[in-house]
Amino acid sequence: MRLEWLEDILAIAETGSFSGAAERRRLTQSAFSRRIRQIEDYVGVELFDRDHKPIRLQATTLAQSDQILALATGLRQLLADLRRGERMTSNKVVIACQHSLTAMRIPSILQQLPIQHDSIQVRLRSANLDECTGLLLSRQADVAIVYQLPEETSDFNADFLEIMTIGTDRLIPVFNTAIAARGGEIPYIAYPSDVFFGRVMARKILPFLDAGIHHTPNVETALTLAAVEMAVAGVGVAWVPESLAQSRLATGQLVSLAAELPACDLQIRAMRLQGSSNLAGTAFWSQLQAL
Repeated sequence: MRLEWLEDILAIAETGSFSGAAERRRLTQSAFSRRIRQIEDYVGVELFDRDHKPIRLQATTLAQSDQILALATGLRQLLADLRRGERMTSNKVVIACQHSLTAMRIPSILQQLPIQHDSIQVRLRSANLDECTGLLLSRQADVAIVYQLPEETSDFNADFLEIMTIGTDRLIPVFNTAIAARGGEIPYIAYPSDVFFGRVMARKILPFLDAGIHHTPNVETALTLAAVEMAVAGVGVAWVPESLAQSRLATGQLVSLAAELPACDLQIRAMRLQGSSNLAGTAFWSQLQAL
């Protein structure tokens, strides 16, 4: 049973005539009469008493009038909900980003974006690098924003993935005071070898530490935010993105040791699958390009 058919029946019940109902439904009387006959042919019974003037519902139709009204109302609401849901989906962009970027860089990036439509919704999903890539490849995210080393290239075919650099940062050593080797040792905060910053430490930091000083990993964590707090507490030297430590450096709670210990440059890159974004995702990507 179509919604328009239910509304035709209700229009006749309310106006009491085919002509009045046809006018309400914005149809010619002949076209409206044909549609009513089509409805009756589909149902298999006469729904209206045409011998009575003004026309009225048959007793069996009248007995179901409340249900007809409820069905028509429910279908209208269903259509409205489906259409609203589609608008919400097309206006939502899901961004997967590394934890440290979620905390410090994404808010400023979003602040710089001249979002043209207030209805665009941004959903952030914070994860490690591999998880961000997985969310993008499984289409659970429209855009991934991650750290990479400047010399790194994507493991994916250029025809498969779009990548652009949208900012820079630097992995620097920080501690709550200027540090000197204590008994030939410098304690530091380590990262697991299977996370991005663990791999960066293994490639760019640890091999370039002074061989004459023993560097001891006191604690291991995958979270750069936790590493910052442990450096403030004096647990050990932490290598963290400079943007993440900036406020603590400004207040003197942390001191940069980049003049004494190795540091390395980082790039912030945005990635998306070719041709996969919805309208909001496309708008967001275009605005990232304009930054």
